[in-house]
Amino acid sequence: MPMLRSLLHMLWMLLTVIPVALGMLLGAALHLSSHRLYRMAVFWLRLAVSGAKHILGISYELRGEENLPALDQPVILLVKHQSTYETFLMPVIMPCDLAYVFKKELLYVPFFGWGIGRLDMIHIDRKLRSQAFQKVVSQGRELLSKGIWVIMFPEGTRIERGQAGNYKAGGTRLAIETGVPVIPIAVNSARCWPRKALIKYPGMVTVSIGPMIQSTGRESEEMMQEVQQWIENEMHSLDPEAYETVSA
Repeated sequence: MPMLRSLLHMLWMLLTVIPVALGMLLGAALHLSSHRLYRMAVFWLRLAVSGAKHILGISYELRGEENLPALDQPVILLVKHQSTYETFLMPVIMPCDLAYVFKKELLYVPFFGWGIGRLDMIHIDRKLRSQAFQKVVSQGRELLSKGIWVIMFPEGTRIERGQAGNYKAGGTRLAIETGVPVIPIAVNSARCWPRKALIKYPGMVTVSIGPMIQSTGRESEEMMQEVQQWIENEMHSLDPEAYETVSA
């Protein structure tokens, strides 16, 4: 049954992404605002998340919503990365438009990549490290000034359940460069949607939003250590079985 449900959800996402992506391409040609194009993208993401609930049996709960700032407060979200699920979910649950920092190769994914290529996002070439970061800073500063929150996965890639990746300081460097705070977020999505797995399983995904961490007067590496400590401590609380298995 999980295999059948997983295939049905993949089919659901494919059938729904095509008309939405084409609509975004048409909207861009008609010079719709970036906010309206973003809302079109979020519409599809809601379909994907709703499909996960009704087809796969995957629901979500939020904790720590009181830690989110007012909409006029620029902020950088630093999120634990275990699966594709949280990339779909974060724009759905956040009250503000988000700008992802992602590798440019995603732009070439049919329909999905074409759609996100029309949004205010930060796509980088990871091979050009220093130039890539300068692009993140320049575009990030501009987007934050427009009231768009920047979202990054500090581990850089999806990490196996019960594991901690190599936390990179790009997110905290951006925060220090722009003078904005960061918010750490823990997500235990791999309990239901394992990393790079075809088969997904029913269950509850918890998104835990941590307290705001100010960047003024901080060093990027030391600040990232604080982010990592909060996220990984929270992950042990959200998914203790996974870490017991690893310890054993």
